[in-house]
Amino acid sequence: MKSKRQVVSEFRRTAIVDAARSVFARRGFAHGIMDEIAKEAGIAKGTIYLYFRSKTEIYKAILDHDMKALKKSTLERIDAAKSLRDKIGAFTLARLENAEARKEFFRIMDSDQGNVALTRSQYRDWLREPVHRLASAIEEASRQGEIRRVPPEKVAWIIADMTRGTIQRRLLGPSDTSPGEDSAFLLGFVWASLANEPDSPRA
Repeated sequence: MKSKRQVVSEFRRTAIVDAARSVFARRGFAHGIMDEIAKEAGIAKGTIYLYFRSKTEIYKAILDHDMKALKKSTLERIDAAKSLRDKIGAFTLARLENAEARKEFFRIMDSDQGNVALTRSQYRDWLREPVHRLASAIEEASRQGEIRRVPPEKVAWIIADMTRGTIQRRLLGPSDTSPGEDSAFLLGFVWASLANEPDSPRA
């Protein structure tokens, strides 16, 4: 059982993180000040410093929380899908929908504002488990002859990188396509490259 102090601490940290997420999305990282975060959270500014030393530390807490939540939902959607084609679609759609829902925050995450930018190493760390889950499905489909022989992990990372590229393009400005349409396009492109050649022997 958690103590009352632990429960209060977790509640306040969550309130600060949620408030900061809203402020950063609305004002941007550079203009999102501690006073505004405190007002949004309904606490005194000094209280924030009992839990976080800086605005950057709050930002990293938001990023860590949101990426873990995204990883969990992506894994659930991959596992719920039956076929490899559906699993690839579930992976791309989960990430595109999440980026669309948090578009302003993702612009900060993908920026070059010093130490708040998302590095490729961090990106790969957060994606590692979903990509490995996708790679396992690719390997199984290849073994059963559903698709041609391919290096599973390499293909899974290519799918992840193509999805990230699509997210970046959507962040650059208004898009005339929905996340679902972009996901379907990616899926069609990937699936065409994985399909067995007409004369190739099945495994």
